[in-house]
Amino acid sequence: MLQRIRENWVRPALFFGNNPISLAGGAITSAAGVAMIGFWLLDIFARPTVNPYLGIIFFLILPGLFVFGLALIPAGVFLRRKKLQKTGQIPAQFPKIDFNDRMFRHGLDIVLVATILNLLVVSVATYRGAAYMDSPQFCGQSCHVMHPEYTAYKVSAHSHVACADCHIGSGAASYFKAKVNGTKQLLEVSFHPIAGVSKHMPDYPTPIPSPVQNLRPAREICEGCHTPARFIGEKLLVKSNFADDEKNTETQSVVVLHLGGRDSLSHLTGIHGVHLGHIEYVSTDNTRTTIPWVQRRNEDGSVTDFSTSAAKGAVQQGERRVMDCIDCHNRAAHTMQTAEDALNRAMAEGAVSPELPWVHKKGLELLKANYATEAEARTKIPEQLTAFYRSEHPDVLAVKPQLVQAAGDGLVTVFTTNVFPEMKVNWGTHPNHIGHMSYPGCFRCHDGDHTAKGGKAITQDCAACHNLLAVDESKPKVLADLGIQ
Repeated sequence: MLQRIRENWVRPALFFGNNPISLAGGAITSAAGVAMIGFWLLDIFARPTVNPYLGIIFFLILPGLFVFGLALIPAGVFLRRKKLQKTGQIPAQFPKIDFNDRMFRHGLDIVLVATILNLLVVSVATYRGAAYMDSPQFCGQSCHVMHPEYTAYKVSAHSHVACADCHIGSGAASYFKAKVNGTKQLLEVSFHPIAGVSKHMPDYPTPIPSPVQNLRPAREICEGCHTPARFIGEKLLVKSNFADDEKNTETQSVVVLHLGGRDSLSHLTGIHGVHLGHIEYVSTDNTRTTIPWVQRRNEDGSVTDFSTSAAKGAVQQGERRVMDCIDCHNRAAHTMQTAEDALNRAMAEGAVSPELPWVHKKGLELLKANYATEAEARTKIPEQLTAFYRSEHPDVLAVKPQLVQAAGDGLVTVFTTNVFPEMKVNWGTHPNHIGHMSYPGCFRCHDGDHTAKGGKAITQDCAACHNLLAVDESKPKVLADLGIQ
């Protein structure tokens, strides 16, 4: 057996492998392998990869070159054999292999070790490449198109949850589907700026459409962390608002939200409880804001249909969905605030100081101005705020220049985490369906116009969802009683 292997495999392989293509393949594989292993060790023991393009090079491109080099070795063997066979130059007997030759035996040992290392490198490269493609860094930073979503994700309550946990399901089918979709997006982005080519290729949308139509059900996403049985309880919500007067007068609203849920006896209560029941609806627009028809399945198994007066009781054509968490928490990990909400929050946190006169009014004016690019906004917002105080309140600028500078930086942060001119994302581009103050939200269905055949309407009773303890009050007493203020 050893004799046959030597005669039919080893000797021909060594003979035909002595060609430029195979030798180049070996060199490419060796160079790529050494570079990858060195970077992996540095990434593990030194510090994590910061630059996303380094990750693309070392986790995707170099592994591809490594495999390409390996493929060149048999390709060179095949081409040389075919060439010699065509010219009749294949020798009747290949050069002898002498296993008694110490140098030759060491050479075989090196080939054997290299083969094992190649298999290990390919395995590790495949794993790390797949893991890197599922990382938030790759999803958000490698592709500039995802800049708005990634920016909002980093400041959200879900910033510790990997993108793949929500956008890619478990199993090979979900992974394959996601990578096919990702390849399509890569082609759209790659060919977008090329004149004469992009018109033949699908272009990526601006802004990125919301909601994601092929997102998995919330039962597979949200409920992996948020157990429905633990939704029980109330939540105190305090919201600060600042007026457009000179003193930026602050008022606060205090609300108790009846979150509810499913208790240990399977009773459904509160906001979550009501909507944990089986509810279906039809939306007729891409943002799921216009809902002309709703169907609720009752505890006894019967169903009640609610429709708007315009729908006249008929089931409308459109997207039909079973309601779940995403229908209200539609921007849970990618919240884009309104200019008013974002500025009020920045002022409540002190990023924009309420001590500066008229800063709320002027800040809103600067935030809502038109800027062609993010870079233009970063430059003009602080400059124009400083110019305002220089011309209108020079005494303030002279005494509190640091506050003015910090306020300019705070306004830039507010703008650059919510508005992205290059991707056509502006204030209000992505409606948030939680609540009903800035967008229709709850009033998409709880508007008094959704009625059943008997005339019963979907409730508009405010107390069903919350109690208002204070509305735009200066230093509400309830907060003092609770020891919060």
